[in-house]
Amino acid sequence: MPTYEYACVACGHEFEAFQSFSDSALTECPECKGELRKVYSNVGVVFKGSGFYKTDSRSSSSATTPTTPATPTTPAPARTPVTPTKGSDTKK
Repeated sequence: MPTYEYACVACGHEFEAFQSFSDSALTECPECKGELRKVYSNVGVVFKGSGFYKTDSRSSSSATTPTTPATPTTPAPARTPVTPTKGSDTKK
């Protein structure tokens, strides 16, 4: 569930609340019963807890094998084998 930060307009009390996306915003301060406002920050996602590594969602074979993009290749021209003729000297 997302964590929302609230601040009271009247007394300045700040706190965090865990709420579902479908829950309505809080409107009353728990300290002085004043009006609340949501506090927005630059952080979009915060990972809290242990076990957040870049390899967590990868399978073991793809984590060790680098992938290269597929590039079209041109086949090499066919070569005709050359056989030495009798009496020719291959050493020079």
